[in-house]
Amino acid sequence: MDNQFLVSLTEKYGSPLYVYNASVIENQYTRMMNAFSSVKNVKLNYAVKSNTNLNVLKVLKNLGSGSDCVSVQEIKLCLAAGFDVKDISYTPNGVSFEEIAEAKELGVKITLDNLSILEKFGNAFPNAPVSLRINPHIMAGGNAKISVGHIDSKFGISVNQVEEIKAVLAKTGTPINGVHMHTGSDISDASAFVQAMEVLLGVAEQFNTIEFVDLGSGFKVPYKDGDYATDLEELGKVLGASFNAFCTKYGKELNLIFEPGKFLVSESGSFLAKVNVIKQTPNITFAGIDSGLNHLIRPMMYDSYHKVRNVSNPNGPKKEYNVVGYICETDTFASNREISEISEGDILSIENAGAYCFSMASNYNSRYRPAEVLIVKGKDYLIRERETFEDILKGQILIDSL
Repeated sequence: MDNQFLVSLTEKYGSPLYVYNASVIENQYTRMMNAFSSVKNVKLNYAVKSNTNLNVLKVLKNLGSGSDCVSVQEIKLCLAAGFDVKDISYTPNGVSFEEIAEAKELGVKITLDNLSILEKFGNAFPNAPVSLRINPHIMAGGNAKISVGHIDSKFGISVNQVEEIKAVLAKTGTPINGVHMHTGSDISDASAFVQAMEVLLGVAEQFNTIEFVDLGSGFKVPYKDGDYATDLEELGKVLGASFNAFCTKYGKELNLIFEPGKFLVSESGSFLAKVNVIKQTPNITFAGIDSGLNHLIRPMMYDSYHKVRNVSNPNGPKKEYNVVGYICETDTFASNREISEISEGDILSIENAGAYCFSMASNYNSRYRPAEVLIVKGKDYLIRERETFEDILKGQILIDSL
């Protein structure tokens, strides 16, 4: 997005501010569908947790996407955004059986990743189909905290427990309509997807009621100039050929499902913040902005890299800065980063802010969560109001006797 346009949005809506570009989301969706066009039945289920704004959900629904939800609340958000219940999948982890039962009553597709819950489900809902999340024992992901397919992960039923699965199914009669896995996020080694496909198809062939195979996601997007990104087109050829061969062997056309979140929305987003102060210490020049880990926690939580641009002075001489927040913690967005010369009052843009940024925001230090704006065909729309002090007080009850 044009630098001056971004600055003008902060003048119109204030800062800090999340801005998403719908055309980027549309391009990413189209690119992914094209990459797997060799598969007859391919479906994308957007990972809702990455960005839950109703308007972002609606953009994806209009493109033909389904949704993958990890909570009943996300299911209800998708219904509010207009998704058909048949296009909503629910893949929880560690939730109560009561929540799973509520999701079942809403009519969404259910994926389970726990043997005891699988047995409870079969007893409570005889003959109701479910899919299984399998742990493939594959270590993949850009950070240990987002690597979820290794042997010690809390996610999924171990690939070594297929016989236990069969024993539960023999008792309950539950039909298994799909197999699912997700090995991690920001996967730089494409061979991990090929290996995961082999494992998952090996499980699928042991059941005769399979309708779909869900490979999750984890495709890497670039975060900096020259950064590695998943070669989606090449991967589509390899995985597509493997899947098509399996369908022939299995004896029917299955659906191939992916659950992209970051891949679809990360690059659509910019987080705009105003520079409150330039602070010089003996060794470091700090640029302190009107935001912090309460608004964008990924660099602090995952050591993730987000490109930072000075959109107020994009052509200024490069100088080295630590970009930091206003929270009473060490909330550093960027260290020893060369950025066009920054002055107090400048607007900085933190890139790749469309996924797992606002959705992980909080009111820590009693700060307000920021506003969100969506750009559709060049026009800006406010899609979430900035919080006020009334939002901080909402739900709190003051005891009169105190």
